[in-house]
Amino acid sequence: MRAVVIAQPGGPEVLEIRDLPTPVPSAHQVLVRVHAAGLNRADLLQRRGRYPAPPGDPADIPGLEFAGEVTALGSAVRDWHGGERVFGLVGGGAQAEYLVAHERTLMAIPDILSWEQAAAVPEAFITAHDALVTQAGLLPSERVLIHSAGSGVGLAAIQLVRAAGALPYGTSRTSWKIDRAREYGLEDGLTLGTDLTPLQERAAAWSGGAGMHIVIELVGGPYMPASLTTLGPRGRMVVVGTVAGTTAPLDLGLLLRHRLHVFGTALRTRPIEQKIAATQAFAAQVVPWLERALVRPVVDSVFPLPDVAAAHQRLETNETFGKVVLTVD
Repeated sequence: MRAVVIAQPGGPEVLEIRDLPTPVPSAHQVLVRVHAAGLNRADLLQRRGRYPAPPGDPADIPGLEFAGEVTALGSAVRDWHGGERVFGLVGGGAQAEYLVAHERTLMAIPDILSWEQAAAVPEAFITAHDALVTQAGLLPSERVLIHSAGSGVGLAAIQLVRAAGALPYGTSRTSWKIDRAREYGLEDGLTLGTDLTPLQERAAAWSGGAGMHIVIELVGGPYMPASLTTLGPRGRMVVVGTVAGTTAPLDLGLLLRHRLHVFGTALRTRPIEQKIAATQAFAAQVVPWLERALVRPVVDSVFPLPDVAAAHQRLETNETFGKVVLTVD
């Protein structure tokens, strides 16, 4: 099979297309012929040598999300059949013609989605759903602040908040992303540069002084203490990304006075049982929304597999709106 291989840590130029043996499914695994794979910042970090794949996953083939068709079954698999269209998450190896995945981490692709659209769903939408629903316990009518509103996870979170009957607000470093995010349900937004002081005042205006119920923190670094000031009593902040830094000072007095909750979350490093649970919860609630087009994937751009270096360069520009996708045909 053809596969993207990280030849050594470095820039996009270290990515190569190589012919490798096709993996063989174990008892509870399914062999999937990949037709499209989403690109994520985790792939950029892995390419740079800063985010190794979990044990048991391919160490040098990037890719966390995919859309494809079932081609072979492990001896104990009963719920899938050859030719079915499936999508899902893996710890690595999705940017290849074939991959193996545990049978319970797969979901059936709604008929209305193309391969490229389906590949843009799993990482962004499962991450957002897990953060909002499983971790933060999102309720109807709650106010949710979402940083990096034009990113894949940000756009997924906006739509999930709106579909759940709550109100999504967002920030971005560029105003045009705020404008486009309104098309996906954003209630209102704020363009933020290096000065984060306007955030608290704007959140107070959005909430009538009561504060936000939930913050989905996709940036990290200095955004962390700024986000904390936007929360009302018993507010919840879920830390999903740290592109602006992995350390930040927090006002513990504010944390105590308002009885705030701060969660950290990551999908890739979880045990398989927890990945299955996150996938099944998503399949039960959100896949029906996808089927009815209540939520929809957002594809920024599509690149063929041999142009994977250009796809990485596109993602690194920070000018993307939605997901960068590779086609594997």
